Amino acid sequence: MNRQNSITDPRKIRTRKLLRDAFIELLQEMDIEKITVNRLAERATINRVTFYLHYSDIPDMQEKMADDMIDDIKHVFDNPLKNGKKLEKLLVHISEDADFYKITLASKVVPIFRERLNTLLSDKIVLMLEGKMGESSIVKAGIPKDIIVWYNSSALIGVIISWLQNDIPYTPSFLAKHFIFLHNSFLK
Repeated sequence: MNRQNSITDPRKIRTRKLLRDAFIELLQEMDIEKITVNRLAERATINRVTFYLHYSDIPDMQEKMADDMIDDIKHVFDNPLKNGKKLEKLLVHISEDADFYKITLASKVVPIFRERLNTLLSDKIVLMLEGKMGESSIVKAGIPKDIIVWYNSSALIGVIISWLQNDIPYTPSFLAKHFIFLHNSFLK
């Protein structure tokens, strides 16, 4: 059975969601080092053996959760929308699962999620830059591509994290509109 079929089994989806939600709840209550498979299984209302049917250990679960997060975000980016609308759709996605993103991105407890998001955004920015080589005033100014990528990915992640830490004070549309405006202002 391939990975896609095994993950689309409704029982597996339900169990993974229970484990994911339990993991996020426990991270809000205690240090990651104190989270055990027993605690996680108990919180998810499953038995320990069921946990091991899905994951080899807690770091494996984090890896797979980060993979799922990136797959979800890639799906948002793969839609044929203008960049401002893609950002808005990304922010909508994040706001719809705010508890998950707040603990995985806005805290430094589990760095794998932020690292994976940074890699994804950096890759998207590189593709965008390659499509605009020669057009951008930043590129014309001779700024190395890696600095442009670092700046843009850090700015976006920083805004998302601050937005989450401040309990999403702005709508995704409002934030996307203003982020794009600021971003474009710096590119002039």
